[in-house]
Amino acid sequence: MPLKNGGFERKSKASDQIPSSSLADIAFLLLIFFMVTTVFRQERERPIEWPSAQATEQIDEKRQNIMYIWIEQDGGIFINDQPVAMSDVSSLVAPAWIDSQRRLRISLRADARAPYRFVDGVMEEIKAGGAIYVVFATDLERRMARERR
Repeated sequence: MPLKNGGFERKSKASDQIPSSSLADIAFLLLIFFMVTTVFRQERERPIEWPSAQATEQIDEKRQNIMYIWIEQDGGIFINDQPVAMSDVSSLVAPAWIDSQRRLRISLRADARAPYRFVDGVMEEIKAGGAIYVVFATDLERRMARERR
C-alpha cells in the first residue's frame, strides 16, 4: 500500500478564518484619518441685515484669536453661536482676552436695524472685559470673505 504524500504529514494546516488581530489598528488609523481631514465650521451666520461700508480691511489674526459677537435686531446677543445675556458679555470676554495673551480680536456683527443702545451696551461690556480690539463687520467684508473661499 502506497504512502499518502510520500509518508510526510503537514505540521500546519491552512486556516479557514480571517485573521482579526490587525482590524483594531486599521479602524484606529481610519478614525485618525477622518479626524485630521475633517473641517469643522466654527461659527454659523445669524440672519441679520449687514450694515454697508465703503471700504474694509482684512483681519490678520489666527481664527482662534477672533471672537464673533452677533447682535440681532431684537437685542439678542450671541457669542460664538451661544446665546448670551448682555450682562454676561464681559465675563466671557475677560478670560478669552487673557488666554489669547492680549491678541483677541472681537468681530462685532450687528444687524443694521438693531437699535444703537444694544451696540453701545455690548461695547461697554467689551471694555469692561478688558478687550480693546473691536472690528465692526460689514456687508462688504462678508462678500469679500465669500470670494476668498
